[in-house]
Amino acid sequence: MNTVKPESIALFCLTPGGVVLAKRLAAMLPVTCFTSEKLLEEGFIPFENGFANTAREAFTNYSALIFIGATGIAVRVLAPLVNDKFCDPAVVVIDERAQHVISLLSGHAGGANALARYLAGMLGADPVITTATDVNDMAALDTLAFQLNARMSDFRSAVKIVNQMLVSNKRVGLWWDDELTQDVSHCDRRGFITVTDLNQLPELDALVCITLRTNLPELPVPHWKLVPQRVVAGIGCRRDTPFPLLAALLARQLEAQQLDPLALKAIGSITLKKDEQGLIQLASCCRVPFETFTADALREHEHRFPASSFVRKTVGTGSVSGPAAWLLSHGQLLGETLREQGVTITLGVSH
Repeated sequence: MNTVKPESIALFCLTPGGVVLAKRLAAMLPVTCFTSEKLLEEGFIPFENGFANTAREAFTNYSALIFIGATGIAVRVLAPLVNDKFCDPAVVVIDERAQHVISLLSGHAGGANALARYLAGMLGADPVITTATDVNDMAALDTLAFQLNARMSDFRSAVKIVNQMLVSNKRVGLWWDDELTQDVSHCDRRGFITVTDLNQLPELDALVCITLRTNLPELPVPHWKLVPQRVVAGIGCRRDTPFPLLAALLARQLEAQQLDPLALKAIGSITLKKDEQGLIQLASCCRVPFETFTADALREHEHRFPASSFVRKTVGTGSVSGPAAWLLSHGQLLGETLREQGVTITLGVSH
């Protein structure tokens, strides 16, 4: 998944008019501007081994690319690299007179549609958006997922089916857990039919449920579960604790709270565990970051949790999992701490 970040936008210009427009854009948002040696000005970076090579390097190193010039040039340069709409960066093309801003690649997942609209607004240009949901003034399941930082099983298939249903005027419902109301309220839900009670569904062709829950009640229509990543896990363990044990205990702790494993957002521990292979493998398997905190940072919250003099003597703080979960969740903890076989796991939820 690509999320457009202003600080990781590469801009390419090939003509004097393009340089003028690039300088205008650079004054409005942080971009890295590339051009040829003969057009080089202060603040610009020269192409390295030519325009095509520089653009292709940027394709793998930036969240978004802006080309000032002909659409065909961008297409020919990037065509060999285009791979996956959920991973490719956003690509936007602007004519050098700033009349049109074209969302060329990764409109939803990469954020090219949003970037094109933003740039068009700044330039007083026309945004050119061609994705079916957008031109029909509807939301899209993949956009909703990225706005919520959510995951789902068989995501690609679900996106294809649900978006096609939306643009075909099918009745697609949208339901969410009460605790996610604030998150969902900021999302684009055009085209979806709001559902407030899973036990009393309106007439629907399909349903998308936004939830952290493991299980949903039986539903009479095709449905998909969209799971926002909100759950964090603070973990303390003995040195060389095996990955299978950590994975099994984490799964049990999530199940005890009836939480879908896809809801996991991050795993945290003490800095001394930054090289702990079982924890590193666990985070990799769950596809979440592994964050560590210093003993001093954890010790500030040690008083909130049962402390062990042995742990304090060993790592410098009397508790690891609780303070780590507290820091990751800003104090929003879930359930009791699991303590078993030298492992402690504390869950929290971060909105």
